Amino acid sequence: MAVANKWQAYQQHSQRETIDINQHAPLVKKLASMMMARLPASVDINDLIQVGTIGLIEAARQFDSAQGVLFETFASQRIRGAMLDELRREDWLPRQARRNVRQIESAIHQLEQQLGRSPAESEIADSLSLPLSDYQAMLAECKGLTLVHFEDFHDDEGNGSNQIANIVDGDAATPLDNLAEGHFRSALIDAIKLLPERDQLVMSLYYEQDLNLKEIGAVLGVSESRVSQLHSQAIARLRTRLRDWT
Repeated sequence: MAVANKWQAYQQHSQRETIDINQHAPLVKKLASMMMARLPASVDINDLIQVGTIGLIEAARQFDSAQGVLFETFASQRIRGAMLDELRREDWLPRQARRNVRQIESAIHQLEQQLGRSPAESEIADSLSLPLSDYQAMLAECKGLTLVHFEDFHDDEGNGSNQIANIVDGDAATPLDNLAEGHFRSALIDAIKLLPERDQLVMSLYYEQDLNLKEIGAVLGVSESRVSQLHSQAIARLRTRLRDWT
């Protein structure tokens, strides 16, 4: 119903130029599919497509070609933003996964302090007193882990802190705003350089080359699920090094 209302409002709205929503609908599906690769199976892609379509319609209403930006670039930001807002509202990362995240990050932090370098996967597993296969299964459960996510502002009982109001506030800084901020970007680049070589490659192929998990698996010669594990581990390493920002 929300999409229908937005669509009706868009049709009634006279703008400087007309944007064909149907022509750009595949962009919504593409971005939703890319986001789903990092999300738990409990997330419904159709929900992302619906809110992404609302973001597309809003982008069409607000777009001004005089700004010298391609509509697809402008719309992509609005679509992703709409999807991220929906994920924050739905609190999509399971509670057990949040616990796993904290355990992994704590182990990585302690090992980095002890070793003076990024710990190997087997060292992290040993620190958690887990067989390597169990640790990798834990990583799989953390699928969907991001640098900054809504669950950071909940306790184990699911109660929100006062910072939740800032997350849902439309005028508050979003994770994308944080990324655009110069100091955070610089810190992130430095943290990525300190990742193990394989983790750096996964991040580069996924975020710079826009390869999906299956394609990255083909490059590395591993399964798609293994790439998902490596991605979760790389994000956990980065979050550990960027604690002041996450």
